[in-house]
Amino acid sequence: MENRQYPIGPFLSKETYSDDELVSLIKVIESSPSQYRQLVANLSTMELAKTYREGSWTVQQLVHHVSDIALLHFLRMKKALTESPNEAAVMIDMNRWAATADATSAPIIDSITMFEGVHRRYAYLAKSLTPPMLAISYFHPTRQIQINQAQALAMSAWHVQHHLAHIKLALA
Repeated sequence: MENRQYPIGPFLSKETYSDDELVSLIKVIESSPSQYRQLVANLSTMELAKTYREGSWTVQQLVHHVSDIALLHFLRMKKALTESPNEAAVMIDMNRWAATADATSAPIIDSITMFEGVHRRYAYLAKSLTPPMLAISYFHPTRQIQINQAQALAMSAWHVQHHLAHIKLALA
């Protein structure tokens, strides 16, 4: 059950990330929308309704969720860099968001398109971050930790890979 819940393992943050690690994380952020587009292109209604384990979100909900969270991660970074470092991050109730009409029945192409645009901007911003900017943090109330921008990039890269693996499990 746990390997289906965390098929790539749970997110484990590090204190610091090397320049090479940051480049790799940004590459994941840049490339993930096209991986999703390829994986979910031409899925049937039945395939979109599949789940990766009992009680989990459907493939359709996962695609919309990943797009929503991409926007949230970008917003958190911009907010920390420009407005309120060290304050609490913007949070959402992911299960409630996944239950809204747009998450359960809107065409997934809308979220894929949004995901592509947001991740292009997110990667562009991430590439511009200097070491002092990467050190700017925000408080993550759910995890009860401070997260700096390098760690946030790692979390974002993990998140898209985590749910890509879920979709592959559901479709297998």
